[in-house]
Amino acid sequence: MAFKFKGVDFIGFDALLNEDERLSRDTARQFIEDNLIPIIEECNREGRFPRELIPQMGELGFFGANLHGYGCAGMSNVEYGLVMQEFERGDSGVRSFVSVQSALVMYPIFTFGSDEQKDYWLPLMSKGEKLGCFGLTEPDFGSNPGGMRTRARKVGDEYVLNGEKMWITSGTIADVAVIWAKVEDEGDRVRGFLVETDRPGFTAYDVHGKWSLRASVTSGLSLQDVHVPAKNLMPGTGGLKSPLMCLNQARYGISWGAIGAAMSCYDTALQYSLLRKQFRDQPIASHQLVQEKLTWMITEITKAQLLSLQVGRLKDADKVSFEHISMAKRNNVWMALECARLSRDILGGNGITDDYPIMRHMMNLESVKTYEGTHDIHTLIIGQSVTGIPAY
Repeated sequence: MAFKFKGVDFIGFDALLNEDERLSRDTARQFIEDNLIPIIEECNREGRFPRELIPQMGELGFFGANLHGYGCAGMSNVEYGLVMQEFERGDSGVRSFVSVQSALVMYPIFTFGSDEQKDYWLPLMSKGEKLGCFGLTEPDFGSNPGGMRTRARKVGDEYVLNGEKMWITSGTIADVAVIWAKVEDEGDRVRGFLVETDRPGFTAYDVHGKWSLRASVTSGLSLQDVHVPAKNLMPGTGGLKSPLMCLNQARYGISWGAIGAAMSCYDTALQYSLLRKQFRDQPIASHQLVQEKLTWMITEITKAQLLSLQVGRLKDADKVSFEHISMAKRNNVWMALECARLSRDILGGNGITDDYPIMRHMMNLESVKTYEGTHDIHTLIIGQSVTGIPAY
């Protein structure tokens, strides 16, 4: 018994958006309603990524949407954020796929790549004809990426890469991996490499047994004496700042995406509470405890909308800082997870079934709370910003 999404706007938020922003959001909303919502519960149940949707995603300009040129849509950052909101309203795992393709693969190529790299990869990736993944996290180094053990060694006009990466979205379906490694003859300086996944010594394997992000491909990568030509080094990369810049792009999209997941849970709980009757043949929406939960959710969603919109406006004006993005990611994912839990409570036993999207969102958001900087790491980033004292 699924409900059709009715939209969530308590304070006239749409009036704060311009025509292009509403159009971008509504285009993504219609795509999600028509193509993902009808199949997502089955995909989640089967642990299947809906790869058949990729060509249409490319046609609609969802990949690298806020990049300019190379066949990309050239959206503003606010437009891009609203698209991410709609994708995660559909499913966090599918939004993760688009985020990785856009913010973690196309963005570094666009920002740090050579003209040759940009000219080859970006047009193909914008259409979804080539897929990418982002290899930073390692089995023993998540929140501390500077401790990475992956190494690159210059040998003639090649680099030889060795290392392991873990929790990599799209690893086994990617055509190219953005691999971050410490270059031995540069004093272990972190550099980024474009590694085609069919190169000898490169292997990828799927992570099975996930309770979260089941409609997304999650992988481990192994590089054993993988040879890449020197031209595969992204020349603009240098130091840990480069991959962290990429993560900022992804975290920004997540801050909007989490709002979409919260909207889905809240809208489901509201519609359910108006239909479900209990005690005196009255809808449970008439009970004070249920109204308190709904009030908390719509208030926090509204605050999150305003936070992400302002961060997006700052980003479009080139005035955003990574602390702003950390606040939006930290707050909005926490908020969305609480909305999922309260919504599940309102639905009672029905909330745990996949007749409704709530438990799927809740499980997905447990991963979103952890990846691209955990809730606690973003707490420390903001804490350092306001005190001037690093606590890690």
